[in-house]
Amino acid sequence: MDQARNFVCRSCQTPVPPGHKFCGRCGAAVPPEILNLRTKYFSDMQAPGKVKLILIKGEGDDGISYQLQATEHVAGRSQGQILFQHDNWLSPRHANFIYRGNKLIVRDEGSLNGVYLRVREGGQVLAGGDTFLCGEQLIRLDPSPRPNDGPDADQTYFYSSPKRPSPFRLTQILRGGGIGMVLCPRESAATIGREGSDMNYPDDPYISASHAKVEADTNGRFTLVDLGSKNGTYVRVKQEAELLHGDYLFLGKQLLRVEIT
Repeated sequence: MDQARNFVCRSCQTPVPPGHKFCGRCGAAVPPEILNLRTKYFSDMQAPGKVKLILIKGEGDDGISYQLQATEHVAGRSQGQILFQHDNWLSPRHANFIYRGNKLIVRDEGSLNGVYLRVREGGQVLAGGDTFLCGEQLIRLDPSPRPNDGPDADQTYFYSSPKRPSPFRLTQILRGGGIGMVLCPRESAATIGREGSDMNYPDDPYISASHAKVEADTNGRFTLVDLGSKNGTYVRVKQEAELLHGDYLFLGKQLLRVEIT
């Protein structure tokens, strides 16, 4: 039993009590790796640099976690290693989580509804046709169309309401692809929220009063900024994107958080 509890001297096989630097019988020094040995947490058994996805159940509560220990990890409704069989907004093979060197990449596998990544601090550059989520609202950014209010072939002008300049349009996309609210802002920025914004959705319980803002600069570049909303703003990933520690993403109706172990 003494040998089981203590380090055994490699010179004379005598047990050396914990904390002793030398063998009491032969005087041999206890090796440094034994003196400096510390108990490790189980988390240290995981491979360094690996990632897990944590399913968010609601109100910030954590649910199931998925360890990403292989090279690829397919997520979907019926195909892959990460399955959400009852989510009808997921495609059968929806997304793939891939290690590329030391980076974790999420790749859209041609899904119908796409993969949405939460906007990080500093905002996200948008291009025409990009879609994003604010609460339950799906919104598309479009540059303003080119002027088409010229005269007819005989140089007669049509009656029309006067046009006002607008750097971009924001279009609400309804279920089935229909068009809902359309905003053509006068200024170079437009806000989205539950109340007091340029686009208001008072019946959406997941949108903050002042949720997000789209800005256009003088070079025609558009930036989406989250205004400190409770639930975040999410942009649809174009083909693939790198994931960082603490990122959130939507697959169908599933909200996942990225944690690098």
